[in-house]
Amino acid sequence: MRKLTLIAATALSLIACQNENLADSTSPFEMKSASAEYLTASSLPVTTVSGTITTNTTWSGVVELDGVVTVKNGATLTIAPGTFVKAKPSAANTATGVLVISRGSKINAEGTSTQPIIFTSYKLLDGDENTAASPGDFGGVIVLGGAPTNKPTTTVIEGLSGTDYQYGGTNSSDNSGVMKYVRIEFAGYDLLSPNSGNEINGLTLGGVGNATTLDHIQVAYGKDDSFEFFGGTVNASNLISFAADDDNFDFDFGYSGTINCALALADQNSTHSQSGGSPDSNGIELDNDGTGSSASPFTHPVINNLTIVGASISTFGSLYENAIHVRRNGKLTLTNTTVTGYSVGVLLETVSGAAVNLSDLTFTNVQSYAHNSGFAFASRVGSTSTPNLVVPGGTTTTLNGGMPQPFFNSGTVDLGGRNCGNFFASWTKYDFSVAE
Repeated sequence: MRKLTLIAATALSLIACQNENLADSTSPFEMKSASAEYLTASSLPVTTVSGTITTNTTWSGVVELDGVVTVKNGATLTIAPGTFVKAKPSAANTATGVLVISRGSKINAEGTSTQPIIFTSYKLLDGDENTAASPGDFGGVIVLGGAPTNKPTTTVIEGLSGTDYQYGGTNSSDNSGVMKYVRIEFAGYDLLSPNSGNEINGLTLGGVGNATTLDHIQVAYGKDDSFEFFGGTVNASNLISFAADDDNFDFDFGYSGTINCALALADQNSTHSQSGGSPDSNGIELDNDGTGSSASPFTHPVINNLTIVGASISTFGSLYENAIHVRRNGKLTLTNTTVTGYSVGVLLETVSGAAVNLSDLTFTNVQSYAHNSGFAFASRVGSTSTPNLVVPGGTTTTLNGGMPQPFFNSGTVDLGGRNCGNFFASWTKYDFSVAE
């Protein structure tokens, strides 16, 4: 590992210089080393925040969250470009470093391509380049709104308790603010144990309306899902999920927005979720609700220009479940999509043993490869999976999905024409290397 010099700096110079020494490298984004960007930030004064925020507030520099910090009573939290937000370490099974924007309040987190807003591990901001960061070092970001879901408006978001954390309503155009050029790293929290159903994701969106802006957001090395949408109508663009432990994108409870340009990129060396000893990580997991009811509105995301990349060889591909799993009465519209490197490409599952209903899918130019032969497109009735499902608009493709070299752990990642969101721009982070 290269030796790095700790740069003494003020908050102003951090914003001006934090990206100057970053360079591309063949070394992976590992869960251990802090670059000059993080070492610079570690020398700055830290503002510790706890409890509730009930008036308009602005953050900059380095902010430490002690426990669950809740923005409520219609307040707006503004986070300046170049701000770092970390968690204050706490005892096991105690949520910390969780930022919640409650229903009726707003977040104004508008970074830039050269000065993103970074929610990250406190271990990368401790001034020690050798400290290891881990999934779960930061709790997560939760945004709650008043847009429709298929659950009662008294429903509390997963992972928390209390009326401050209810979400949903009747206003499709509800506005929870702006998140733009934001990175959320090493997040996730499980109240009880893995797969307890009380998890906090990297970015959780509950009943968020379509007047909200979500653009250029990367979630990396999360302990649970990278992005989870619990109902709502919010649209999003340029989303990156990197090295998720569980699902990259999870949709539930009547979500019906549109996502334009999204990438899920696996790191075979990351942590991997299991359920009952079996792989449980999906590129997309989609349910109408937990029982597969006909509750309205149905979960039905519309996704354009989606790329899901798993592992290059089947040994590592078996650490994951499905690239796309549509189940429990969920519906999905996909256009211009490529999935590769999972044991199963697209799996359509039924409710209570009913026959597969292809009308739940609207596919246009969807290319799928699976390590498990014949399972590029498949169906499941009960516990029986059947390969070679013929899906209108779906095409079985080659190992790399027509991309030159899409896999993160097998040399330089080349997405070819799939790079619709400029996924390798300076606001993203795939490694912590610096120029010598």
